Amino acid sequence: MTVVVKLGSTLVVDTKGRVRRSLLSARAAEVGELVRSGEPVCVVSSGAIALGLPRLGLTRRPSATARLQAASAVGQSRLQAAWDSALRASGVEAAQILLSAPDLAERASYVNVRNSFDTLLKLGVVPVVNENDATATDEITFGDNDALAAQVAVLTRARLLVLLTEVDGVYAKHPAEPGGPELLADGAAATDAVVGRGSALGRGGMASKIAAARLAAAAGIPSVIASGRGRGVLGPIVAGERRGTRFAPEAVDGSTAFKLWLRYAKPAVGRLVVDEGARSALLVHGRSLLAVGVVRCDGSFAAGDAVELEAPNGKVFAKGLTSVGADEIRGRTRGVEVVHRDRLALYDTGTGSDQSGRVIAPSEADETSAAYFASTPDA
Repeated sequence: MTVVVKLGSTLVVDTKGRVRRSLLSARAAEVGELVRSGEPVCVVSSGAIALGLPRLGLTRRPSATARLQAASAVGQSRLQAAWDSALRASGVEAAQILLSAPDLAERASYVNVRNSFDTLLKLGVVPVVNENDATATDEITFGDNDALAAQVAVLTRARLLVLLTEVDGVYAKHPAEPGGPELLADGAAATDAVVGRGSALGRGGMASKIAAARLAAAAGIPSVIASGRGRGVLGPIVAGERRGTRFAPEAVDGSTAFKLWLRYAKPAVGRLVVDEGARSALLVHGRSLLAVGVVRCDGSFAAGDAVELEAPNGKVFAKGLTSVGADEIRGRTRGVEVVHRDRLALYDTGTGSDQSGRVIAPSEADETSAAYFASTPDA
């Protein structure tokens, strides 16, 4: 199974906009050792914008989307060239994969992306992944590369997600505060941690890393937030040595890739509030949602879009793909099927989280689900 390793901008690029070649060489050497030992590795690397800024005469990350896109377009080729050189020196080949949020939001493209990863990894190639910032807009981004790394980990069904940063892990308080830093070894204790906002070159801070680690954990993937500096970083972590802050995986029920895609990659564009009878039918009896059980329909959506389901107590307990559009649901066609049970993912309402938990047992194979979406207009 795959190991996904993410490096932030400040690890990859120095304050003058130059590649930190010694650090990349050290991490690439470890990646090469893992690949030769039979451990597929995928690298998620920030740094394109940071490398492009000095080429455009900029010293700080701009706020304007067009300038960010320009910097990314200029810097991405330099970033990939740096990784290609470092990985080839370690005896493995690199591949470039640029993703945007819509690539994972639609089932057909999601399957294509997953197949590309599978093929490259089986060939011993190291995919180097980054968000396609040159074409993405504020409305359709992953948010930051920590979130992207978690999505890639889910997509590849990774056995481990490693988020490398400038510090040793998550601290209970800011390291500069009196009394010295207290490193949290267990991610479960990270709720009261002091989190940062991110650097002048990158978007992510510690908060985004914690959120990404929790997303991966909800999909049954353990995560580690640790320092990316020095020697012997990846080897010990992959071997299970206690480094940084570890987030234990949550118990999952063998969800199909289709269910994982629906729960974590397909964005919801509407919400349906259902009555108690409908909630019970879905949670207890594993039935489909009919229009008669819908109390309120929020948002504008079409058949095939994802919507969240809200219980009478206000808690969101599921996400599903609609069989009909919002207008038809509001038309009160009582017997119409709104969400089929096989296209529904249930959240763990016991934790109050809307991104984790159990799913109903599928009655069809993942290939059947893929075939269904291949035949629908929005696939």
